[in-house]
Amino acid sequence: MRLQNLLPNWILQFIQQPRTALPDIQAGLMMAVLVIPQSLGYAALAGLPPIMGLYAAIVPVLIYSWIGASSVSSIGPVAITAIMTASALSDYATGSLQYISLAITLALMVGAILLVGGLIRLGWIMQFVSRGVAAGFISGAAVLIILGQIKHLLGIPLNADSLINLAVSIYHSSKPIHALTAMIGLLTLGLLLISRYGERWVWAWLPRQWRSFGNRFFVIVLVVASIWASHRYNLPAYEVNVLQPLPTHLPTASLPSLSPTTLLTLLPSALLIALIAFVSSSTISAQQARLRGETYSANKELGGLGLANIASGIFGGFAVAGGISRTSLNLLVGANSPLASVICALGVLLILLFFGAYLTGLPYVVLASVIIISAIAMIDTKTLAQAWQHDKADAVCFVITFATAIVFGLNSGLVAGLLASFAAMIYRTHQVHIAVLGRVGNSEHFRNIERYQATTFEGLLLLRIDESLYFGNAQSVRANLLKLSDDSAICDIVLIMTAVNHVDLAAQEMLHDLNQHCQANNQRLHFAEVKGPVMDILKSSQVFANLSGQVFLSTNQAVQTLRPKS
Repeated sequence: MRLQNLLPNWILQFIQQPRTALPDIQAGLMMAVLVIPQSLGYAALAGLPPIMGLYAAIVPVLIYSWIGASSVSSIGPVAITAIMTASALSDYATGSLQYISLAITLALMVGAILLVGGLIRLGWIMQFVSRGVAAGFISGAAVLIILGQIKHLLGIPLNADSLINLAVSIYHSSKPIHALTAMIGLLTLGLLLISRYGERWVWAWLPRQWRSFGNRFFVIVLVVASIWASHRYNLPAYEVNVLQPLPTHLPTASLPSLSPTTLLTLLPSALLIALIAFVSSSTISAQQARLRGETYSANKELGGLGLANIASGIFGGFAVAGGISRTSLNLLVGANSPLASVICALGVLLILLFFGAYLTGLPYVVLASVIIISAIAMIDTKTLAQAWQHDKADAVCFVITFATAIVFGLNSGLVAGLLASFAAMIYRTHQVHIAVLGRVGNSEHFRNIERYQATTFEGLLLLRIDESLYFGNAQSVRANLLKLSDDSAICDIVLIMTAVNHVDLAAQEMLHDLNQHCQANNQRLHFAEVKGPVMDILKSSQVFANLSGQVFLSTNQAVQTLRPKS
């Protein structure tokens, strides 16, 4: 087998033109520094040792870079998978060996689900998660992430995987707020808020395209300053919780013990995490592919994301996904290909091996502030506003998902959102639009008489059904058709089937009954513009076998045949 067949196209390009790799190398090195605080923070958010965040930012990134669907999407530990991992394992002691083992098992299960989904080509499944549900879920997760960091900001233990549990935790909490921790947290949070939301003034001295980078680099400055202050003023002596020394090596590849009972217990959570990881990653990857004029395969995304999660579990990480903030940062620093992610992963590895000791002393309250700032950006009010303006049903799905997620927890929120989305879809197909058509001028075009100046014909009723027919709408369609045709002057009724893609058994029975009703009222029922698959169904059914009228190729043919001759 030739080498060209084994290597991705982007590697072959750099082999042929080495100079084109320089921008991606620079971008990868900058990313390696910038993602360290986030990776540490997201591991802490998941209730795991911070080092696991770095583990999840190395091998999984290399795997996805090789076989993933996107050239610029940045895979790694993200807030949404972190909070869902914590939610899934909320019944276990946070940070315990069992908790860590279950988090690794969860990553492996998520990876296996995604990989199998890619192999059996389930990429189409993301179409069933509406934008409102996805945005509401992510926004609800963002609020829970913010609430979950209160314990680090105030130095008191709280359970914030839902508003109910937070309220119970606050009620039973007897530990007072740790004043120094709260002061450091509020100061750090305030500086980060000023840096991000006052970006146009704080970073006005930078070129416009680099102002966002200045804001992100400021996070590194704060982290370094907090580590220095921790050592200089011995913050642990004042009971400020700080990062302990990190291992300076990668874990050996291994698998946790996978008992059937454990797998069954974690399976619902693994399915939900896999779904959300795929939807969020696929949304970002597809958008960037569209903007860059590249091809995109949802099934390839499933496979790449699945193997990345399996690698994360094998090498001591937790569930990973494509992050909006990670990808936007990747683009901001100049990434053009997966090489930037490869350099970033290798850079994180070098920092871990040779500079990991310098991260010791980082106050958890600073990490909490960084996480809160990242989570605020995840609250998608823009989608809610657009949905309310253009599609109120999607806005309702957003609100139901969001409210249920923050009150009862993420799993409940996603289930409620999906049920609301399916209910809206069923409601839309149940309320079938049926238009009365007329001829536009002297043309062969026929349009809704309520929207166009169109001519109707005496004794002839043209009805266009704008939805497929199935058991959920068959009776409502029948009632509307009978209402529209309830006129003794009407002799011929033509059902125009241009928008009907399927007719199930219940709908066939409805059409047969409608035909009999027409015959009883001295009317004839006709069909026009029936699609091939629908024709295959109806021609062998009793609908056409006992049809009182005819089946026409076009509406114009039906009118030419049936209209009264002058």
